[in-house]
Amino acid sequence: MNQGFLPVTREEMEERGWQQADFVYVIGDAYVDHPSFGHAIISRVLEAHGFRVAILSQPDWRKEESIQVFGRPRLGFLVSAGNMDSMVNHYTVAKKRRQNDAYTPGGRTGKRPDYATVVYCQLIRRVYKNIPIVIGGIEASLRRLAHYDYWSDRLKHSILIDSGADLVSYGMGERSIVEIAEALEAKLPVQEITFIPGTVYKCRNLPKEKDILRLPDFKELKEDKRAYAKSFYIQYCHTDSHSGRRLAERYEDFYVVQNPPAAVLTTPEMDAIYALPYKRTYHPSYEAEGGVPAIAEIRFSLVSNRGCFGGCSFCALTFHQGRTVQVRSHESLLAEAERMTKENGFKGYIHDVGGPTANFRAPSCQKQLTRGVCPNRQCLFPKPCPNLAVDHTDYIALLRKLRAVPGVKKVFIRSGLRFDYMLADDNDALLEELCRYHVSGQLKVAPEHVSGPVLRRMGKPPRSVFEEFCRRYRSVNERLGQKQFLVPYLMSSHPGCGMKEAVELAEFVRDLGYMPEQVQDFYPTPSTISTCMYYTGLDPRTMEPVYVPKNPHEKALQRALIQYRDPKNREQIEEALIKAGREDLIGYGPKCLIRPRRDGQRLRGPGAAGSDGPNKKAGRIRDKAGTEDRPRKKRTIRHVHKKKQ
Repeated sequence: MNQGFLPVTREEMEERGWQQADFVYVIGDAYVDHPSFGHAIISRVLEAHGFRVAILSQPDWRKEESIQVFGRPRLGFLVSAGNMDSMVNHYTVAKKRRQNDAYTPGGRTGKRPDYATVVYCQLIRRVYKNIPIVIGGIEASLRRLAHYDYWSDRLKHSILIDSGADLVSYGMGERSIVEIAEALEAKLPVQEITFIPGTVYKCRNLPKEKDILRLPDFKELKEDKRAYAKSFYIQYCHTDSHSGRRLAERYEDFYVVQNPPAAVLTTPEMDAIYALPYKRTYHPSYEAEGGVPAIAEIRFSLVSNRGCFGGCSFCALTFHQGRTVQVRSHESLLAEAERMTKENGFKGYIHDVGGPTANFRAPSCQKQLTRGVCPNRQCLFPKPCPNLAVDHTDYIALLRKLRAVPGVKKVFIRSGLRFDYMLADDNDALLEELCRYHVSGQLKVAPEHVSGPVLRRMGKPPRSVFEEFCRRYRSVNERLGQKQFLVPYLMSSHPGCGMKEAVELAEFVRDLGYMPEQVQDFYPTPSTISTCMYYTGLDPRTMEPVYVPKNPHEKALQRALIQYRDPKNREQIEEALIKAGREDLIGYGPKCLIRPRRDGQRLRGPGAAGSDGPNKKAGRIRDKAGTEDRPRKKRTIRHVHKKKQ
């Protein structure tokens, strides 16, 4: 028996007394019945509305019989590539194949195809010619209209065209999937399901309603990158359920039409979804293979919100979850925490309480609830809007209640914390709460960069804001007698970042006294403003030209600069500094990043990356002749370094 999981085999389906499923849900991930997995939520929501859903996980796309495990479903197929875009799941930003897949049993790779949504749909179409196919999940959601595909380096059709599916359920999907299911149950032909918010469909002729906004034809988009940039920004400005209009994109003799987004969920609706009878782990059939690695990060975490008004250019949340923050009630989260404490393996630690941005617990202003977000303005960028409502009292109260749950020893916060929003508060109450109870030695924050031109393209606050946050973080920790550190996430090669800006970031790292072990190169994923800049060389918000580092060698130089202390990067650092006209950073002074070559030879060992200033590498430094300099004490980066060490 599957012990309450939805059926994953015909035998499990028949054990339930079903001869036929209403929907067969094809997914590119292993089946994990936990509300952090999109397929779990959608299948449980449909089940709650009386529909029979069978889960077909990671079918072999090379064999037609693999799609026939449950036979023909009564109403149709649902298809999702999984919790990640299949191409991001498979490839690094350098387009190298990843060595593991956290969403597959045992972490094995090769269990799903590239462009999984398209491949699964084509397989279904070969076997079941006329059956309705509805696609969803992050891959379909962010490819719902024409989009730049980084891995093939070209503009691609709407995923509806290449997949042969009938509908896209975009965004989070709980509302639209139920309406689609009910329309199919009422025997409405899938071609006539054109009216549901949060869906995309195909048609030969546009309806005559006046609210349809025509986007440039696909042919024009392919021929003119400027047209694509303009089209993309129109889409970006219509991602709100209150103000979003219906959009139409023409492909030769038919159209792809995007209906406005589905309405955001109310708190009672969110609570109801997270109260469904999830098993909160992977299907037991995966146990022999070592389970599903992805569960480790989220099993003992709480999702407290959705949506984000942060507006980072490199983030696709605006297109997928929207900018209006939706939250669960304290009662819902406490009930889940109490269930969590009774699970096998729980050791008293809640790993996270958050979502896209942990400290957003309400819409940015009350206007959003009736009129939606401002189409062409951001709440926090370039500075906080005068109408921004800043209040952390609800989040603080929630954290205090969770800490008091019997069996809970500690509650960590690992979701993104928007530090500029914290600074907009009148007091440091949340910061003090975090430092006192919720930081385990290190607080991770994401300034991403420090150069003004790059931050403007990123939609991030100025460097001075991060430096002020560092000061306040240090001050709070000193007041509490804590020794805790900041770990900044940094990004290289973002549009707008040339060698000059990359050197500026390296100097910041030098002054911070911290060398990040991992640096994220900008990854152009579908449907972000930054990806549009990468493809077009234009900022779609202003249509200004943007410098885009695309050459792999230049990107490697930018990345190496951030990790300038690593000896193996010495030659790249020197080349980068010469290219940037910053030879002043090659020398023995306290501000230098690397030492000069000696007698035309590179230094060996750690000395290649050190200097005689504040950034000497721990351990002993050897010169060319092999003689030892004085031993140096291992240094720890305290806070964000009140003083240079």
